[in-house]
Amino acid sequence: MAMKRLSLYLITTASLFFTSCEKGIDFKLENVNPKLVVEATIENDQAPVVYLSKSFAYFSEINPAIIAQGFVHNADVYVSNGITTHKLKEYTVPIGGGFNFYYYSIDSSNLSTAFTGQLNKQYSLRIISEGKEYTATTKIPLITRRIDSLYWKPAPLGNPVTKVSVMIKATDPTGFGDYIRYFTKRNKEPFYPGLNSVFDDQVIDGSTYEIQVDRGIERTGSAEEGYSFFEKGDTVTLKLCNIDKATYDFWRTMEFTYVSVGNPFSSPTKVITNISGGGLGYFGGYAAQYRTLIIPE
Repeated sequence: MAMKRLSLYLITTASLFFTSCEKGIDFKLENVNPKLVVEATIENDQAPVVYLSKSFAYFSEINPAIIAQGFVHNADVYVSNGITTHKLKEYTVPIGGGFNFYYYSIDSSNLSTAFTGQLNKQYSLRIISEGKEYTATTKIPLITRRIDSLYWKPAPLGNPVTKVSVMIKATDPTGFGDYIRYFTKRNKEPFYPGLNSVFDDQVIDGSTYEIQVDRGIERTGSAEEGYSFFEKGDTVTLKLCNIDKATYDFWRTMEFTYVSVGNPFSSPTKVITNISGGGLGYFGGYAAQYRTLIIPE
């Protein structure tokens, strides 16, 4: 896992600052009990989806078998829109190699209470697992960030001629408090979030602006050189989502931790969660809009 890898360069650099110490310092990290990790989302016109797992110790060995054992099963998971409460069902998805992926979503055998997300609606999540209860709330905001256009231009000099920058022209409404998260889909790939995928409107409030859309990446390894660009011939779909502040705060702190882990000069960051009851993770509402761009070869 990328978040558990330490950069050899940074370790070597850090060691230069400590070689002159006369006394060695040993850090003893205490083992803590695993916590419930929640990744729960609800999007406009989509069913709620909840992933449950257990946290790992920092120095735990990570492999597919360990990850498969980390999923939390047989939890009671409820999502409510304030009028109707629906109990989610656990589903299994084979992913090859004898391993399975697990998630909770609407119970297809009990559609009378099932619902999908709606704009400008608030939702609550309740989880009961191993005798403990966890709760969270979120809101799917209105879609306020307007996509005026999505276009491409050649990547800056020094990059291969096949590389292109995807640009967005967008308008932010007047009034602070608009938060967004974005994802990109290239050809048949899944949607991946940008390395820095969340933004507020502190700088661009009430303005029309143009900015490069960095290609989203899969966070299972180091970002490759030139990862932010697309290729000529790509079909690119942008998923731009308005989110509430709690979702923004979770991903803002999570992504800072992701890019700085292993850096001895970075400040420690606490990932902000909106899960009550001692759990980790978040429950987030997404107001999504999509725009597709075909880049000629």
